[in-house]
Amino acid sequence: MGRRLVPLTLDNLPDLPKRCRTCVFWELDPVSGQAAVKAGTPELEKEAWISAVLLEWGSCGRVVYVDDVPVGFVLYAPPAYVPRSTAFPTSPVSPDAVQLMTAWIMPGYQGQGLGRVIVQTVAKDLLRRGFKAIEAFGDARWEKPACVLPADHLLAVGFKTVRPHPAYPRLRLELRTTLSWKEDVELALDRLLGAVQKEPVLRPL
Repeated sequence: MGRRLVPLTLDNLPDLPKRCRTCVFWELDPVSGQAAVKAGTPELEKEAWISAVLLEWGSCGRVVYVDDVPVGFVLYAPPAYVPRSTAFPTSPVSPDAVQLMTAWIMPGYQGQGLGRVIVQTVAKDLLRRGFKAIEAFGDARWEKPACVLPADHLLAVGFKTVRPHPAYPRLRLELRTTLSWKEDVELALDRLLGAVQKEPVLRPL
């Protein structure tokens, strides 16, 4: 099974689920978000946001492919690019961190370790770019897929609570902790993210 995590661009944005392509929960503040939905322009706003972040900051997401089928994605950016973050009771995100906004994996592909691979890939990208941590707002009462990730899932892939809250705790993953398992991560990424190498076909002598 070939697994690839490809940087999100406007070219592969259509590979995200339609409900996610037309969602601007994180990208706009609550008032602007409601206005975009009312005007019927959330998809255009999403494209504009991704375009602006790509130009000013660089890659802000990954699309997950298994055997060339898009099965998930992750979005992340510095808090200055994420207006909705200030609306949370446990804000602000720390200045030395990038915010993990949201992520999604197709139901048929859940439970296969893709969530951990996504976090490792984001961590590797941000370490290269000089950041110290990833932070996220978790949903402690999570019941179904939504824009805010379940707190339990974030804890399961290595995040720690830095500001508790009964509904929306803020969690943090120190990127330096990934250095201790760097070799394991490198090996896992080589195996999981690279295209699976097919066994060479033996030719008759």
